[in-house]
Amino acid sequence: MRKYLLLLTLSAVLVAVAFKPVRRAYSYAFGQMAADRQRLRNGDLIFQTSKSEQSLAIQLATHSSYSHCGLVCQQNGEWMVLEAIQPVKFTSLRKWVIRGKGDHYVVKRLRDADKALTPQAWQRMLAAGQAMLGRDYDLAFGWSNDRIYCSELIWKVYEQGLGRQVGQLRHLRDFDLSNPVVKAKLTERYGRNLPLNETVISPVSIFNSPELVTVLSR
Repeated sequence: MRKYLLLLTLSAVLVAVAFKPVRRAYSYAFGQMAADRQRLRNGDLIFQTSKSEQSLAIQLATHSSYSHCGLVCQQNGEWMVLEAIQPVKFTSLRKWVIRGKGDHYVVKRLRDADKALTPQAWQRMLAAGQAMLGRDYDLAFGWSNDRIYCSELIWKVYEQGLGRQVGQLRHLRDFDLSNPVVKAKLTERYGRNLPLNETVISPVSIFNSPELVTVLSR
């Protein structure tokens, strides 16, 4: 009996030691996020490396690790991310962050946000975003408003609500479509008829916009 109790005690100690770094890292990550919330503003743009099935193809085609993005806003005292997944919706910042690879995220903001993002301007942007709530995710990356993908959503919110075009519009043919992973995903989506002239806005195009500055990188 004494030997059995000793084994139980030893096992408990080993488990506690094994999970201590995890708890510490978990506590640090969310403690840091709590501090980061104090630096956020309505209208900030947030980027991450998605763990979705199509993420690798997007990274390869655009030569960037950032494959998903959203619009930061405060709702009833809680920081949320307006994003185009399935469907377009608001997601809590915490849930959004932990869905990305390594919990890594970057937040960007207009260089002239103090002047341009007035409360009235933000309300126009928010209205533009809310008008797209519930729309299906656009697997074909078309430019119509019937279906919406992530970078298209935030580009159109800025264009419609603020009259600003954040990120350079391109065409599908402008991306690197040579990798087998990209080719397979394109064939899955379009078959043999690739819409090479389709207007596209990628996460990295917005990320690299000279109109934006980085305010957070975790």
